[in-house]
Parts: sequence; structure tokens; C-alpha cells
Amino acid sequence: MKQNLRKNLLTGFAVTFAAILMAINKKTFVDTGELYPGGVGGLTILIQRLFASSLHISLPFTLINLLLNAVPVYIGFRFIGRNFTLFSCLMIVLNSVFTDLIPQRIITQDILLISVFGGIIQGFAIALCLNAGATSGGTDFISIFLSEKRGMDSFGIILGFNVLILCAAGFLFGWDKALYSIIFQYASTAVQRLLYKKFQQSTLFIVTTKPVAVCNAIYNLCNHSATVLTGEGSYAHSEQSVVYSVVSAAESRRVIQIIRETDPAAFINEVKTQKLSGRFYQPKEQ
Repeated sequence: MKQNLRKNLLTGFAVTFAAILMAINKKTFVDTGELYPGGVGGLTILIQRLFASSLHISLPFTLINLLLNAVPVYIGFRFIGRNFTLFSCLMIVLNSVFTDLIPQRIITQDILLISVFGGIIQGFAIALCLNAGATSGGTDFISIFLSEKRGMDSFGIILGFNVLILCAAGFLFGWDKALYSIIFQYASTAVQRLLYKKFQQSTLFIVTTKPVAVCNAIYNLCNHSATVLTGEGSYAHSEQSVVYSVVSAAESRRVIQIIRETDPAAFINEVKTQKLSGRFYQPKEQ
């Protein structure tokens, strides 16, 4: 009970901090550079600017963002997980409210610096949410749903959605801002991939004399199985076992640590997995 309470408090703190950070980033870098972030946030900004330029109506960020997130939130509650979606809703609401409350501040007007550092901050805030057990909303829900429930690579779908936003922004407001937004989104995605590794996999090759104990340690820690291959050491010509297993990249450090505790003499080679086909256990969001 206390552990769950502590986890929820840490998640709430991380989500609140990420919401404030993302709102500040929007009111400094994004608004100053007139950029368009990816996902629902970018669509919200596009709608805001479209109404302001064509109808001279200033729509609040909160109203549009909450309406656009209604369907993704339903997908979260229906298919992903209750706690995960509740904390994501907290992120969406706080980010929306803070975005409307925080005044705009200009740090730099260099569009390249804005694109790069704004994207880095955006990616850090999103990764912070994901690692804490929440999401910034919008297309993140769809991405997780497709990855967990359908086994699909959602990158192409999300990329296509972002391309549509950028094409609309370029056609309506000028292509220079849309093209700089690509740099912003690329920097954001690069940081997310660096910091959030749940849907990335690592392949482990473990040369050991204790294959059964190593396989049990891997399974007990992360519920992944392994394959044991028989080999021979080329130097001593002694029989060795090679344990082959694929684990989540986010868990690989802990897996290697427990393998070291099980067999200190084990030789471990970790390889980044480029593509995986077949059954692979992925823990569900709560």
C-alpha cells in the first residue's frame, strides 16, 4: 500500500513538472519561433493560429486541446490502463492550463536555436512522462495502443499525422516555419528515443557455465524466456553454454546486473535489436 502511494506521488510530481516544463517551452521557444510541434499539441496550435489570423478570434489552448484529446483518452481508458490514463489526463489538463496562464517570454529569436533547444526540452518532458507511467496525450495514446495491442510499428502513422499538420501549416502560414518545425520534431524524437526505451529491445548473448540459473534469473526478473545453445571455447576447448535472450532495452541494465550476481564469470554481449518478429512479452500499463 505504501509502495503504491509512493509510486503515485512520484508519478504525480513527474507529471506536474513535465506539464510546467512543456508549457514554458511552448510560451518561449514554440510561440517565439511560430513552430508546430507534433501530435495533438501541434494541431491545437495550428487551429489557434488559423482562427486568430482568419477570424480574429483568440481561442484558449485549454479548450481546443481538451476537445482534441477526448478520443485518445477514451482509447487509453478502454484499451491501455486506468492509472496510466488518469495520470495522462492530469498531464493534459495541467499542461493546457499552464499554457494559458504562463505569459510569453522571449529568450532568443534565433530560429535555429529555438528549433533545436525547443525540441530537446519537448522530448525531455515527454520522456519524463512516459518513464513515470503517463503520457502527454494525443498521438502518444494511439502509439502505445498500436504497439501493445496490435504489435504494429506506429512510427509511420504518427509521422504521417505530423506531415499533414506541417503541410497545412506551410500552406497557410509559410513554409519556412513548417520546415524549421521538422528540426524541432526531429530533436524531440531523438531525445525521446534516448531517454525512453520501453519499446526498444536488446539481444543478450551470455556465455556461462550456469545456464539454468541464468535463464531462471532472467525469467524471474522480467518474465522473458531464453534459448540455451551448446558451444566450445576455442582457447581451452572446454564446453560452454550460450544463453540467448531478448529483453526490453529499459530492463537490460538490471538483467545484466542480476546475471553478474548469478554467474560472476559470465561473458555478456549486448546487441541492439533492430527488428523483432514473434511473441515478445510486454508488461501492460496499469
